[in-house]
Amino acid sequence: MSPRTGRPKSEKPLNVEVKARIDSELNKHLEDYCLQKKTTRTEVVRKGIKLVLGLEKNK
Repeated sequence: MSPRTGRPKSEKPLNVEVKARIDSELNKHLEDYCLQKKTTRTEVVRKGIKLVLGLEKNK
């Protein structure tokens, strides 16, 4: 048999999906921030959750 192909398993798989409804003004601010910081919406949301929960060290 040939070895399995594909991506290797992650230590912490990202298998939980979170959805949120936001207004168009907040969405515009989010899009502008992402363009300015060259990051994704997902990364901004993850960072925001960590900041709110106190899991992010001051950077």
